[in-house]
Amino acid sequence: MSANGYTLGQLAELLEGSLRGDAGIVVTGLATLQDAGPTQLSFLANSQYRKYLAETRAAAVLLTAEDAGRHDGAVLVVANPYLAYARLSHLFETRPAGAPGIHPTAVVAPQAQVHPSASIGAYAVIEAGACIEAGVEIGAQCVVGARSRVGEGGRLAPRVTLYHDVIIGKRVVIQSGAVIGGEGFGFANEKGSWQKIAQLGGVRIGDDVEIGSNTTIDRGALADTVLGNGVKLDNQIMIAHNVQIGDNTAMAGCVGISGSTRIGRNCMIAGGVGMVGHIEVCDNVFVTGMTMVTRSITEPGSYSSGTAMQPAAEWRKSAARIRQLDDMARRLQQLEKQLAAVTSGNDSSSDA
Repeated sequence: MSANGYTLGQLAELLEGSLRGDAGIVVTGLATLQDAGPTQLSFLANSQYRKYLAETRAAAVLLTAEDAGRHDGAVLVVANPYLAYARLSHLFETRPAGAPGIHPTAVVAPQAQVHPSASIGAYAVIEAGACIEAGVEIGAQCVVGARSRVGEGGRLAPRVTLYHDVIIGKRVVIQSGAVIGGEGFGFANEKGSWQKIAQLGGVRIGDDVEIGSNTTIDRGALADTVLGNGVKLDNQIMIAHNVQIGDNTAMAGCVGISGSTRIGRNCMIAGGVGMVGHIEVCDNVFVTGMTMVTRSITEPGSYSSGTAMQPAAEWRKSAARIRQLDDMARRLQQLEKQLAAVTSGNDSSSDA
């Protein structure tokens, strides 16, 4: 690294890419094609932004071999520009790292274990029996409940709450406002009155998981709620009690998963999807935005429900026709019966 950034030669070596241009050009940051300045690196990952290639002021652009010929400036040729951008983004991370040690205002129970290399922020609370492993960062005002564990290299942004008996693997990142291990929605009805069910399970989260801001993951009623390795959750997601999510599944914002649902590995759940409880979703399923999943999915593939956006006047006409479908179906059945009768009569006449 130079005093002010990274040279294109250094970045090309890091990415194992092919450089076309001056290897000594220094890059100080990343930006979009439209906004990049002469010391910033950009990328093209979506063809709809190809039109900005000719106008960009970027020092260089991450491009595929196919797109490299479309740009006259410096180019770093890579197989996957978006992945290359993701890798380089960490070089320019500006988030301050927590210093090892316990802030004077933090409250750490004598029975808690905190590794000397961990960072415990201001006004954080670490309860009895909790374990904070090496290199963990606990942000300001976080709560780590009794007997909970945060694995090596993990990071809790400010104001994350872990209830008791929450076990978190290595290198897990949890953003502000997330609540892990809250009580699931469990009640039994007795003559119209709801009787609370104690939630006796915990939460187990694998390695390399990321959990977005204000996402909630309820503890299990009896067994644990479980997230596998590499799961990625966006902001404002609701995971109910006893849900199980397989390795490397990703969910966009505002998804809601009802209790005891099992989701397989390598699934992609788009924004606003809802899933009823006690169903199973197999591996390698993609569910498009705002879909309501009301039954198990047993075959990999893409699934959707609902209607796509259209002009309001057209939508009102469609909604009116939907209300008429039942009557239309009955009339169609009657016509089919009449047609069958006529056809049968014609066949009898022909035989005679």
